[in-house]
Amino acid sequence: MPSDLSKLCLHSITTRPWSLDVALEKFEAAGVRGISIWQDAVQGLGIDRSRRLLETSSVEVVSYVRGGFFPNHRSEARKRAIEDNKRMIDEAAVLGAPLLVLVCGAEPSQSLAESRRQIQDGIEALIPHAAARGVRFGIEPLHPMYADTRSAINTLGQANDVAEAINHEQVGVAVDVYHLWWDDQLERQVQRCGENGNLYAFHICDWKVPTNDMLLDRGLMGEGCIDVPLIRSWVEAAGFDGYNEVEIFSEHYWSIEQDDWLRRIISAYREHS
Repeated sequence: MPSDLSKLCLHSITTRPWSLDVALEKFEAAGVRGISIWQDAVQGLGIDRSRRLLETSSVEVVSYVRGGFFPNHRSEARKRAIEDNKRMIDEAAVLGAPLLVLVCGAEPSQSLAESRRQIQDGIEALIPHAAARGVRFGIEPLHPMYADTRSAINTLGQANDVAEAINHEQVGVAVDVYHLWWDDQLERQVQRCGENGNLYAFHICDWKVPTNDMLLDRGLMGEGCIDVPLIRSWVEAAGFDGYNEVEIFSEHYWSIEQDDWLRRIISAYREHS
């Protein structure tokens, strides 16, 4: 288990009631070393003020969330998605975020195979812009329950397939235990990431039993059925030495006193990660 907080990163959405300026202040005081910033947190303060706050904070920007949503049966919509992602890349660069996490999207009116083709095409179209701005992509596979509209990339194997087909250092994958813990091929696919050097992010939380909402009821590490330490051991064996990013969407935890919630996160991180 982690004995210190040197690799602890929190997603801004994990403490959603806090504005970005408050989150940075609270994280820094608690010894949290990294933050992954969701776009809504930046929109609350504006890109320029957010950048100034980050420049004066000791908390490191780990990633910007979230780009993607490439598939659509209409070519005009796919073109708009490319432009939207270019803006996300630009914002990530302004904020000093080295990675843009991609929730790749899906289109229920077409096959998953076609959506995956459009995802690869979309990422490839963005590589020159991302490379010029110094921002990499992390393809994040999502649990199959989101295959209708949120992502046609549902296993780490599929994410690896896309990343390897593109074969560019700008493109890697993000492993989120909430989406992947169930996969009996997960250890092998994490090893595959290590072999290709494309594991760019690692997100942690837990799967509550029962889960009351498939989007907004994620658990704190140790209160569900995910063996986070085991998966972390695979990730580290694959050569990943980056942050352990706590990403929790929870109406329950957003409703409680956030200073107490932060203390609980840190305790759970030390004991169950």
